[in-house]
Amino acid sequence: MSTILYKDISLENRQQQTKLSSSKEKEVIALETSGLQFLNPTGLYDPSQYGYTHVAVVPSGAKTVYIAGQGGEDKNGNLVSNDFATQLKQAFVNLRTALSAAGAHPEDVVKTTVLIVDHNETKLQQLIAEVQAMWGNQAPACTLIPVPRLALDGMLFEIDAVAVV
Repeated sequence: MSTILYKDISLENRQQQTKLSSSKEKEVIALETSGLQFLNPTGLYDPSQYGYTHVAVVPSGAKTVYIAGQGGEDKNGNLVSNDFATQLKQAFVNLRTALSAAGAHPEDVVKTTVLIVDHNETKLQQLIAEVQAMWGNQAPACTLIPVPRLALDGMLFEIDAVAVV
């Protein structure tokens, strides 16, 4: 039997579950609330240890919020450090600020794109820690793109986001 897990991150009605079975012995476990769902389908590896989900499903009629790439800059546009970990933390602070300005919260994010200069395993582990601090085990869909440089000299990390409220 193969299983597809649908995760709904809405804070209301998290406990309500529906099980659906088909004649091909496929079971779907769905958390029914606002309709925002994260899926890790059978046949794809479980990416939760890497801080993302394969698929995000958005209900029709939802308000979509697009957050431009956030980096390690302070409110004046200056990089807070030349250190990757410090820029990473600042980018996540900036992401929270941008989400809040739109009336959104981290749990409303359905997709992120991450750009990392000179990507390596150490940077990946630092990213995973920040993702888990923000989203726990219910991270949004994510694409990580290693790049040789970003918009500003010395910029090492950037994250954009799509949220649904």
